[in-house]
Amino acid sequence: MINLAHRQLNFDLYDDLSVAYSPEISAAIERLSGAMGAEARGAIFTRPEVVNFILDLAGYTEDKPLHEKRLLEPSFGGGDFLLPIVGRLLSAWRATNKTGSALDDLGDAIRAVELHRETHRTTCATLVSLLEQEGLDARTATALVDRWLSQGDFLLTPLDGQFDFAVGNPPYVRQELIPAPLLAAYRSRFQTMYDRADLYIPFIERSLSLLAPGGSLGFICSDRWMKNRYGGPLRSLVAEQFHLRIYVDMVDTPAFHSEVIAYPAITIISREAPGATRIAHRPAIDRIALTTLAGALRAEALPKEGSVRELARITNGSEPWLLESSDQMALIRRLEQQFPCLEEVGCKVGIGVATGADKAFIDDFDALDVEPDRKLPLVTTKDIVSGEVQWHGQGVINPFVDGGGLVELRDYPRLQRYLEERRETIAGRHCAQKAPASWYRTIDRITPALLRRPKLLIPDIKGEAHIVFEGGKLYPHHNLYYVTSDEWDLRALQAVLLSAVTRLFIACYSTKMRGGFLRFQAQYLRRIRIPCWAVVPDYLRKELADAAINRDLQACNRAVFKLYDLSREERSALGGNGE
Repeated sequence: MINLAHRQLNFDLYDDLSVAYSPEISAAIERLSGAMGAEARGAIFTRPEVVNFILDLAGYTEDKPLHEKRLLEPSFGGGDFLLPIVGRLLSAWRATNKTGSALDDLGDAIRAVELHRETHRTTCATLVSLLEQEGLDARTATALVDRWLSQGDFLLTPLDGQFDFAVGNPPYVRQELIPAPLLAAYRSRFQTMYDRADLYIPFIERSLSLLAPGGSLGFICSDRWMKNRYGGPLRSLVAEQFHLRIYVDMVDTPAFHSEVIAYPAITIISREAPGATRIAHRPAIDRIALTTLAGALRAEALPKEGSVRELARITNGSEPWLLESSDQMALIRRLEQQFPCLEEVGCKVGIGVATGADKAFIDDFDALDVEPDRKLPLVTTKDIVSGEVQWHGQGVINPFVDGGGLVELRDYPRLQRYLEERRETIAGRHCAQKAPASWYRTIDRITPALLRRPKLLIPDIKGEAHIVFEGGKLYPHHNLYYVTSDEWDLRALQAVLLSAVTRLFIACYSTKMRGGFLRFQAQYLRRIRIPCWAVVPDYLRKELADAAINRDLQACNRAVFKLYDLSREERSALGGNGE
């Protein structure tokens, strides 16, 4: 759990956004607003059917006096959202039989920001043309666009007043691509820029901060923040000050014009008292189907039939959002209350060694021409695809002494020669450039004692749990997580991790990837709840271990259901037969 006691989430920090940028920040913004491609800018373009669906869900509909409302679009790009927004605004305005000036009536209705200068220019021209086609004269059209659209960094651009709507598709940009002075400025202003948060996190925070009471935010973006560690402060903010009204899982739907690896989701978050959340999954990307679904999601009473569900208490401080069925959520909450976490019962979760230059540090074990104690046999994902370890003979260079420091190369002439022959590759790594004297270290320290420990090996991305026992002869590569234990018998623990209970934990807490794969990462594995080994009766210990050794998944489930004392209803929620 993330401790947010020292991070009081309020919006007072936005008062200083009018302060002039430093030269370093101005230079960074200028560089980002230049000739970068769409991918580098984090620009993903949304299909029109999905845009209209989001506008419907947010309540930006033509039956309202939209010219009396204010809408924010924080990253308008080529106008995927902006053009339909303007179309709805004009239709709603004309329906009121207004005879006043369009500039006076509509000038305050939209504020939209775009960082990329050329994109801003072309979208402005497109919007002027649209307004002229709608019957506005060129001067009025140009004046409106000048009022509505601005070029700059949304996270640092001063914006007056509050908004009734904030909609869009915020940019997905990893921290590594943000210039250091700009990243520092974001961190100083946005309290949700936590851990390795991507750029869309502060976009959501600032957009929420600009909502008027009763206002709604409708975004489509990656769902990772809803469950990952870095999303904790933003989840806490939503839980404390907002209402997650609607969540639509866009798993395996063509929501964008290009494919994305991580699954997107649509969230409608309102500045109002928290309440229940309406949920839908995998909608058909079809105009009529989405219009019908939007009506069901916004209906005053939950439709008795259809694909829409309603769940209470999805937001729970900084805890990951559990968006499964109500009976599965009830089971997870019961296990959380009754049992300790995996690492609290003597199990350790880790990840294998990252070298930063696998081609230099990893090769066929016998071909690594170094002193025998300077290499270790390495296990990788390809060695465990069958469910058992079948070592393909890879090895990894170990430049560390057992105590933790690096070896002196002069004491190992074969290792020194091997590394010097590959010095250009090894020394070119970021970690080596930061510490030139330690140029030949691997990114992660190698601890030979781990090699000798029996362990369970788990690949990161899998459709189902893939838990493999390794008896203590191989060192794990960084594409494998591992679990060791001084308390639990590893074969019995393997049965637990292979079971439907563990899959539910991972499915609830992890983000899904394209193709339905789950992330079996350390942060999710550590959330699994499990009894202390001392309270497991002898007969059940044997039943668990035998099931794992025999790779009998049904037997694993039967034993694990007994371990957690699952009721018939709880077993049914997991697809069990209630035996």
